[in-house]
Amino acid sequence: MEDHEDTSSVILPESELGTSAPYLRFSKTCLKNVFSVILLFIYLLLMAVAVFLVYQTITDFREKLKHPVMSVSYKEVSLYDAPGKTGIAFYPGKARLLSCKHHYYDHIPPLINPGQPGDIECSTQRINYTDPFTNQTMKYALVVQGPRDVKKKELVFLQFHLNGTDQDFSAIDYLLFSSFQEFINSPEKAEFMKDCESSYSSWKFSGGFRTWVKMSLVKTKEEDGSETVEFKQETSVVNYIDQRTKPRSDQLFFVVFEWKDPFIQTVQDIITANPWNMIALLCGIFLALFKAADFAKLSVKWMIKIRKRHLKRRSQVMNHIS
Repeated sequence: MEDHEDTSSVILPESELGTSAPYLRFSKTCLKNVFSVILLFIYLLLMAVAVFLVYQTITDFREKLKHPVMSVSYKEVSLYDAPGKTGIAFYPGKARLLSCKHHYYDHIPPLINPGQPGDIECSTQRINYTDPFTNQTMKYALVVQGPRDVKKKELVFLQFHLNGTDQDFSAIDYLLFSSFQEFINSPEKAEFMKDCESSYSSWKFSGGFRTWVKMSLVKTKEEDGSETVEFKQETSVVNYIDQRTKPRSDQLFFVVFEWKDPFIQTVQDIITANPWNMIALLCGIFLALFKAADFAKLSVKWMIKIRKRHLKRRSQVMNHIS
C-alpha cells in the first residue's frame, strides 16, 4: 500500500504538468479564433457597405443621365454677323415704307417731312408667298437687314404710312430671323420665308407710336447636336405728336430696332455624371470586395486548420493520458 501511494504521488504531478500546457494552448487558440471571427464579420460588413455603394453609384449615374443640367453661357461680340446677319420681315399689308435709315449711338435726328417718302438706305427685299398654315392666302413680306454693329449702338429706323383703313385698330406684323444672308442667297425665297414663319414668333407695332425694339439672341443646342436660334426682345412705346398743319386721316408707323447688349446667350443641357469617375469608383469598390473575399477565404481556411490541429493535439493528449 505504501509503494502504491508513492507511485501515485509521483505520477499525478506528471499528468498535471502534461495536461496544463495543452489547456494553455487551447485558450490562446480560442482567443485567436474569436478574434478571427470578429474580423470576418467586420469584413463582411464592409463588403455589404461596398455593395450598397455600388448600387447607389449606379443609381445616381442613371438619374444624372435622365436629368441633365441646363447650362447658360454668354459670348461677347462686336458685330452680329453670325449666323448670317439678322433679318426683319414686315407684313405691312396696305401700308407703304416711306424711309429706312441706319443711325448710331442711340441718336435719331428730328423728322423731316413726316408722312412723305424719304431715303431708303437699308437692304430690302420684297417677296410674295402662300401662307404656310392655310396654303391658300397670299402674303406679302418686306424683308430688311437688321442692325449689326453693337459697339457703335447701331439702330435701324423705319417709317411706314397707311393712307386709310376701315379697321378699328391698325398694326403691322413683323418677325425676326437669324440669317438674312442665307435668305439673299436662297434660290427659293418663298419656301425660305414659309419656313421662317413656321419657326419664329411674330410681333406687332401700332400706328401713331414710335416702337423701340431691343433684341437679344439666344442659341439653344439640342441633344442631337442641332442648334436653334431664338430672339428675345424688349419694347418701349412713345406717342407720336402729329404736327402736320392739315388734319389727316392717314396713319404713320415708326419702329426702331437695336441690339440690347453685345452678348449672345447659349443654352445647352449638360450631363454632370462623369463615366470615368464612376468607373474609377467601381474599380476601387470591386477591388475592396475581392480583397475582403480573399481575406475571408483565408480566415476560414486558417480557422479550419487551427481547429484540426487542436483536435489532433487533443486526441494525442487523450491517448497519452489513457
